[in-house]
Amino acid sequence: MSETSDIAEQPSPAAPPDLPAVAAPDLAARAKAVERLDALAVPAGSLGVLADLGLWLTSLQGVCPPRPPARARVVVVAADHGIAAAGVSAYSSEVTALQVAATLEQAAPVAVTATVAGASVRVIDAGLDRDAVLPGQERYRVRRGSGRIDREDALTAAEVETAIRIGRALADEEVDSGADLLVPASLGVGATTAASTLVAAVTGAEPVAVVGRGSGIGDDAWMRKAAAIRDALRRGKPHLRDPRALLRTIGGADLAVLTGFLVQASLRRTPVLLDGLVVGAAALLADDLAPGAHQWWLAAQQSPEPAMALILQHLQLVPVLDLQVRLGDGTGAVAVLPLVQAAAKLLGETAAAESSGITPVRAVTG
Repeated sequence: MSETSDIAEQPSPAAPPDLPAVAAPDLAARAKAVERLDALAVPAGSLGVLADLGLWLTSLQGVCPPRPPARARVVVVAADHGIAAAGVSAYSSEVTALQVAATLEQAAPVAVTATVAGASVRVIDAGLDRDAVLPGQERYRVRRGSGRIDREDALTAAEVETAIRIGRALADEEVDSGADLLVPASLGVGATTAASTLVAAVTGAEPVAVVGRGSGIGDDAWMRKAAAIRDALRRGKPHLRDPRALLRTIGGADLAVLTGFLVQASLRRTPVLLDGLVVGAAALLADDLAPGAHQWWLAAQQSPEPAMALILQHLQLVPVLDLQVRLGDGTGAVAVLPLVQAAAKLLGETAAAESSGITPVRAVTG
């Protein structure tokens, strides 16, 4: 991971008229953290990426030393995609509901990893292809499944606005309840096909440059996925500069909810760990809707999905680790969370050189 200061120091462009401007991280607090880091009883530069993480957290919290995140929250947004019918996944669309059940039963990878990191996990049904929704979640439901994007729109214009509003409300709920770091995540068969199409649309990449293995597909499914992305991208091309129209034509309920969630998290000045292709695609659109939002995000780990590399390059984010985790449920981000917590404690509790007497030998001159 490289220094995040170059990103943090960029002023935020004006936001669209329906959103307030995204505040920049606190550079004064970061400067204090740099001074504190330089005064620690460790060799200069010896903390490496851990120092970068501490500085990143300081600038977002606006306090030095930073507080270790104690109430990290994973919000998993689940939805089905009509494009799954094109044979682009190793699983049938019914599997999404089973993945949701496993997560709720704390048997899915993200739930298991969260117990180690001290994070809590919340699952939202934004668009499962079933009548029943999770108890008490009717207000988060956008629709039943999303349209097959190679042939029809994923959502209506009204559903896009509803989904973005739901995502923003979810972020508000988490921050208002005390969450001090957010991990947006996704579950949905076919979701990486929609996400890859959005990445190609925003970055200008060719379809073959964004097609990954997703759920672990073989070569035949890979070719079907490439064809689906090609056809969907053709439908989305008239809307390349309109994030809402892209979500309508080639997105999905989960992608639109996650876009709103990421927008609001940045407006609420809350650190976010990014992980997974679907979340990454939503991040591209969120940063378009709320310019400068990316300053509040940290890329947790390098995904083997080729589209994810394009996302990180576009957002000027460098992943902390190279875990090669392809899951979209937030597992990679939760695995990185203890490093962020450790970085905060190192900056706050490591002895200072002056008080400990641990100082380098001064050069003798003359």
